[in-house]
Parts: sequence; structure tokens; C-alpha cells
Amino acid sequence: MKEVRTLLAFALPYRGRLALGAGLMVAESALALAVPWLGGKLAAVFLQTPTGDGTTPQTLFLAMLAVLAAQALLKYGNIDLLGGTAERLAADLKIRLYDHLQALPLGFFHQRRQGDALALLTHDVYVVSGYLGGAALGVVPLLLTVGGALVCMFRIQGSLALLALILIPLFYLLIKVCGRRMRPLARELQEEHARAIAIAQENLGMLPAIKTFTREEEESERYRNQIEQVVRLSARERRLNAALGPGIQLLAGAAIVLVLWLAQGAIHHGSLAPSQLVSFLLYGQLMTRPIAGLADLYGQTQRARGALGRLAEVLAEEPEPSWDQGKPMPSIRGGIEFRGVTFAYPGRAPALKRLDLRIAPGETIAITGPNGAGKSTIGHLILRLHEPSEGGIFIDGVDITTVSLRSLRGQIGIVPQHVLLFHATVRDNIAYGRPEPTQEEVEAAAKAARAHDFILQLPQGYDTWIGDRGVRLSGGQQQRLALARALLKDPPILILDEATAMFDPEGEREFLKECRELLRRRTVLLITHRPASLELADRVLRLKDGAMAGADEEDGVTVPVA
Repeated sequence: MKEVRTLLAFALPYRGRLALGAGLMVAESALALAVPWLGGKLAAVFLQTPTGDGTTPQTLFLAMLAVLAAQALLKYGNIDLLGGTAERLAADLKIRLYDHLQALPLGFFHQRRQGDALALLTHDVYVVSGYLGGAALGVVPLLLTVGGALVCMFRIQGSLALLALILIPLFYLLIKVCGRRMRPLARELQEEHARAIAIAQENLGMLPAIKTFTREEEESERYRNQIEQVVRLSARERRLNAALGPGIQLLAGAAIVLVLWLAQGAIHHGSLAPSQLVSFLLYGQLMTRPIAGLADLYGQTQRARGALGRLAEVLAEEPEPSWDQGKPMPSIRGGIEFRGVTFAYPGRAPALKRLDLRIAPGETIAITGPNGAGKSTIGHLILRLHEPSEGGIFIDGVDITTVSLRSLRGQIGIVPQHVLLFHATVRDNIAYGRPEPTQEEVEAAAKAARAHDFILQLPQGYDTWIGDRGVRLSGGQQQRLALARALLKDPPILILDEATAMFDPEGEREFLKECRELLRRRTVLLITHRPASLELADRVLRLKDGAMAGADEEDGVTVPVA
């Protein structure tokens, strides 16, 4: 079973602590088996029935207190041990899952909502860690308690114990019937939890659009409906659990009543002493308590199976090659070649179709074309954010699939079409792609990107926090910071994907004038629609429907076919 294998894989690093916890549970259960025996002894003393061993009430009371105290100490140690293990497991599992999600190719996230990944990290991880740190091990004392109680009951009165034994298949049948409905319900409930998290995450990130289009009421209603769906499914799950628990208790209570009815005959004929009946009933009560807990244990198991299935599904996804897998990429001079490259996003028509393209070292190439022509895809393929389905990409004659991602991406800079900034200071955002730059280097990059002047006007200058995704900056300011970050990296290959889209015409002209010499020292892919930016290019290539077009009619530029 896939879920069991996944569970064992998660539990393996903590086997020592989990084994110790199971041992403490076993010891606690063993002590629990002594309580009914001592209760029978006390009953015999109270009923003035000879015990045969000369024990006094004081001795029995002290023994009972010692057993209960030992049980309490064991329970305390177990709660502390398994609680700590569950917290450590949750932390480690979160880190493992986060690292795996970070290593997955971008195509994985194009097919899923970001909220799904967040639900895995916040909800499913805790379901699994809580189950491993408690409910899963609870099976051990349950079996020991039930088995030990049955043995003791058979030693007291075999015919009455047989009645208790017959009830166990009835318990199993009741659990089986409820379980058929509980497992798919648990999976559906977790999916709806994930959808609720995804809606909240998406809407909070889209608040400007929601407010602009006055859609607050509609989005609140959408989120409310999703939460109501979670509540409805939770109610169905609760009712199933509610039916299972009392059902088990009803069977157990009926068994006790039947035992009492049969026991009066045994006592009358002398085959069962009243004190033995007390022990028998206490053992029965001890046995039925964990069986009644099977309802909660079964519910937790189904929720854990659902969470394990979701986690296993994501962890089975093939990640990108490790950072250091492959030979190091030599120092790049900047020659780029696409040989018959075809690429399609999942579920979509090919973005590139057998593309052939050759760019010389130090050349600035402008790539234009209509939306959806595949312009940005070229930059993503060079960075190996995606892999082509056909053909190959070579830099300086080296197949980029044979070199490590670290050595390849470390020599390529990009200013993406959609600016990506962190909730950090201006300095931290600019310096993100280069370890420990000097303040002078950060400011030089900012000046080249025409960001220095507006940065100095911010409340704390370069130490100003810019908010989540740079929300405290204008769109143009965000783009200039992203450009400064790429320039600070000083890569031999620079990809500018609509990098001047947020500049006003004057700012764009000044930027192009200042950067002309800077860009000549590297290979530049200039993905743009703006005519002014085309002046920087040595060549202008036009893409249409994923292939090279013969001429750029819109820009009036003849396009050499590579």
C-alpha cells in the first residue's frame, strides 16, 4: 500500500524515539491490567471473602496508588516524548517538502494553484506528524490492552469471556461499514481545505484588482461558499464519527448487561465469586475503552491516509537536476544556439516549433512578435527553467543539459516581464543575485538602472523596506530595481524581457543611452515591443506562432532568418 510505504519512510528517521514511545505505552498498558486485579482483591476484602494471601486493605490501597502514580508518570513522559517527536517530524517534513517544491520545474506549478502547495505545508504535514506521533502508535497499547484483558477474563470465567470475544467481530464490522464512507470523505475534505486556502491566498494577493473592479462582495461570497462547503463536509465526517463511537459503546454496554445477567447464575452455583465478577467487569471496562477509541483512531487514520496520498503524490514528482549535477559550465563568452527546438506548455499548443537560432558572443538581439509567440519562452529555456521536448540548446558549443544548473544560471541574468521582488530592503533586493556586494557596487548598479535617484528619496534610502512583492513602490520603480539586480550580477548573458516597459519615454531614452556601452560587453536578448529599444539591437528577430518570421512588418525592420 502506497500510503503505508510513505508513512514508514517518514517515520524511519525517528524510529528510536517512536520505539521508546511505544515502549512507554506498552508499560502503561501493562500497569493498567493490574488495576482490575487489585480492584477484585479490594472487593474480596470488603465482602470479607478470603483472599488466600493475607493482604490487608492498606496494602491494596497503597499498591493501587503506586500503580496509578506510575501510570501518570509514564503518560507524562510519553506525551512529552511523542509531542516533541511530532513537532520535530513536522518541522523536518516541512523543510523536506519545501526543498522538494523549490526543486520542482516550473511546469509543475503551472498546472496547480499556489494554495495547494501552501495547504500541504500548513495542513497535511500536521495531519501526518500528529498521526505518527500519537494515533499510529496507539494501536500497540490498544492491542495489548484488549488482548491482556481477554486473557485475564478467560482465566476468571471462560464462558463469560467467550461472549466478549464474540463481540470483537461485531466491532470490526461496524468500523468497516463506516470506514467505507469515511476515507473518500476525508480526502474530499482535505481537497476543500486546500481550495479555501488557495482562494484566500489568491484574493489577498489580488486586492488592488478586486478593489478596482469593486468585486469585494463577490469574492467574499466565493470564499464564504468555500468555507461553508468545508463546514458541510466536516459535519458529515463528524456525524460518521458520532455514529461509530456510540455504536461501539452501545455494543460494549449491552455486553456488560448480558454478562451481569449470566453472572448471577454462575455466582449462585459457586463457580464465580463476587470479587471475581468485580475484576471481570473492570477488565471488560478496560477492554471496551480502547475499542470505543477505535472510532477516533479510525477517523484519524483516514485523514492521515488522505494527507499521505497528497504528500506522496507531490514528493513523487521528478525534480530538476540537483544544483551540482553535471560538469561545471566554463566561463561563458556568450554564443547561443538553438537547434530544432520544440517546446509546449502542458495542455497547450507548442510555444516553439523546431526553432533554429544562432547568436554570436557579445551580440544584442531584439526578439519581437505578437503575444504568445514564444518570446519569453526562449529566455526560460536558456535558463533551463523548462526543458525542450525536441532539439537542443548550446552555449559556446556546450550542450546546456550536460552542465550543472548552478554553473549555468550563475552566469545568466534576467529581468522578467513580471517583476519579482522580496519583502526586504532595497539593498537586499538589488544584492539578491550576488553574494556580499559592496555598497558602491549596489549603488553603481542602481545608477545604471536609473533607480538611484528615487531610492535616495525613499524614507530610509537603500535601507527602506519595500513590502511584499515591492508593493510600496510604483511599477516603474519595481522594474528598475529588478534591472539593477540583474546588472549587479554582471552576467555574460543578459535577458531583458520587456525590461523598459514601465519607463516613460524620456527615462527609456536616457536608460538606453547610458546602457549602450554596458550592454555591448555581453550577449543580450532584448525581448520587447517598444521601437526605441530596437535601436540597441544588432539584429531584430520576429517570432510568430513559435517560429521565425521573414520580416517584421509592424516595426519596419527586416528580420534575418537565423
